[in-house]
Amino acid sequence: MCCKIGTLLLLVTLLTSLIGCKPARRTTPTPGMDAQPQCWVRVLLLNDATTCTLDFASPFDVTCVTPDSNSQPQQKLSAGSPKWDFQYLDAPITITVSAGKINVAGQSFDGNEVTICPKEPHVFTLNGSDYRGTLKLILDPNGESFDVVNHIPLESYLAGVIGVEMPDYWEPQALKAQTIAARTYCLYIKKRFGDDRAWDLGKTQAHQVYRGIDAESTQIWNAVNQTEGMVLVCKQAPPGPKGADAADDIFPAYYSSTCGGHTENSKNVFGDSFEPLAGVPCPYCQDVARPKFFFWPMAEFDAADVTEKLLQRYPKLRQLGQITDIAPAQQSDYAGFCRVTKVKLSGTAGNSDFLRAEDLRLTLDPTGTKLKSTICQIAKSGDKWVFSFGRGYGHGVGMCQCGAQAMARQGKIADQILAYYYPNSHVTRLY
Repeated sequence: MCCKIGTLLLLVTLLTSLIGCKPARRTTPTPGMDAQPQCWVRVLLLNDATTCTLDFASPFDVTCVTPDSNSQPQQKLSAGSPKWDFQYLDAPITITVSAGKINVAGQSFDGNEVTICPKEPHVFTLNGSDYRGTLKLILDPNGESFDVVNHIPLESYLAGVIGVEMPDYWEPQALKAQTIAARTYCLYIKKRFGDDRAWDLGKTQAHQVYRGIDAESTQIWNAVNQTEGMVLVCKQAPPGPKGADAADDIFPAYYSSTCGGHTENSKNVFGDSFEPLAGVPCPYCQDVARPKFFFWPMAEFDAADVTEKLLQRYPKLRQLGQITDIAPAQQSDYAGFCRVTKVKLSGTAGNSDFLRAEDLRLTLDPTGTKLKSTICQIAKSGDKWVFSFGRGYGHGVGMCQCGAQAMARQGKIADQILAYYYPNSHVTRLY
């Protein structure tokens, strides 16, 4: 009998090793679930989806609700809202949409919004990736697809951002500077755009890259916890009639990987104007950045594809016909290099128009990994547009992340790093 049991165990062990098994789910409790509404963030995880899979580390509730942007995310359930309690499931469930209704595990829900609230540890898995907090499924007006929005406490959100935006093995003071900048940027974007949509930020580099629990680590949580509630502010004139006294307020604390030697004025890249974002020399990043990022190789793009991408994204450019010339129209001159900030586009129709250089870069290369910056020379070579003598990685506005790491290595603390890259700003604690 013992031999048979031993053989059975051996077979199970072999099958497990051959088939593989999913690593144990992280079930540490999610901090901040009782936080005030202003300390929550809504992150768009999926847009215009027709199906997705969800898995849970705990029982969960599903409720059909009416949107109410003034309520706390986990309190948006009115007294009369029907609620379904699901116990722990040993397999993922499928979310679909049909006949203008969202279907959760075979149950159809009326209304345009469904809230799913996992119980402690408040963790769910969407399409194989783990996240904290709750989520909303929002039916599109056409009734044929839905958006998936993660409602999450701000500090837990940051734990899923910082380790993606900056390596977690970097200096603790650099990580703290990154966390304060990311928290500031998040709250500014939420304040600036959140009231006009059902989400505050996306999960991609268009805002800040967010990967949920997979991005967390002890070092990252240390940086988040040690800077809890800390943001950057600067003097700003309040909206309304001119002449009112300026007051401290948050601003979009942009940052990028490698500025290349000088950060750029935000007005030239994003069109907004804040005193801490005017640009500063950066003698630091070259000591940290990988050589292929500080000086990057030539990038080529098919001329026909360039025209197609530009005209598709900017219909106003169709008046140009085929793009025949791309020339710098405005640039920032620094010691030994220039950053192109605006380009002049000419076409076969004999017309011309202008475009921000950063918009050109991200239209041709949305990932930004091939055409790494606008510090480069632009030329036509046969049927190719060639971007050569490249330098730096990213838009170059605000904090240079490689520069921050170099400063931290030199013994600078987070406040000093932030004061350098965001002059005429200071750190304050909101909560």
